Amino acid sequence: MIGDSTMADKPDLNYPERGWGQVLPIFFDSTLTIDNHSRNGRSSRSFIYESRWDSVYGKLTLNDYIVIQFGHNDDVVTKTGRHSTLEEYDYNLSKFVRETREKGAHPILCTPIVRRSFNKDSILVETHGKYTEVVRNVASRFDVPLVDMHHKSRVMVKKLRVEKSIPLYLHFPANVHPKAPDGKKDNTHFNEAGAKKMASFFVEYLIETNHPLKKHGKKAALKKQQQKFMVKN
Repeated sequence: MIGDSTMADKPDLNYPERGWGQVLPIFFDSTLTIDNHSRNGRSSRSFIYESRWDSVYGKLTLNDYIVIQFGHNDDVVTKTGRHSTLEEYDYNLSKFVRETREKGAHPILCTPIVRRSFNKDSILVETHGKYTEVVRNVASRFDVPLVDMHHKSRVMVKKLRVEKSIPLYLHFPANVHPKAPDGKKDNTHFNEAGAKKMASFFVEYLIETNHPLKKHGKKAALKKQQQKFMVKN
């Protein structure tokens, strides 16, 4: 797995933040090895420039699968050294896909998960702009499996609305953790419950498309997550 902080492992297990790639193993049996190379603060651009992609590429072997999800840092213009233009973002994702296939491995593209950004009228605001569409376009052009995490998470957060969507994200009051003594209201990153819910979207895709990785899945674990944060249409 390669991606940003929304997917990454969090080494401090006493802190409530979790990435969805960190909790993904609970959905699979022990015959599948999940190696999460995602890191906080990375974009498709910085992941390449820091030679992190070179390291992953060197480890890829025949019939490996590589899950790719960037966008949260690519789409922020003020993040110097991490921001990618739409054209650069397309180029970087395409590079990951082409070079993965050079090794006989199989890429899976994911759109970036929605931020919990409601305006004063309680309407969920789009923050990723055209970056999600770039991922969809690259997936279509290269005929790569696409997990539309953005669409799935957006539909859910929109239905949950302002208050009921809070328990998915990294929100906690003051004096709960010394790392954030004043509390936290983070509408990008997830707590454990939110991370598990996002990971369940990825697993649902495998089942819906009859993907080869489906055979490694734990149906009971998925069913448990599907029953959480359910909302009526």
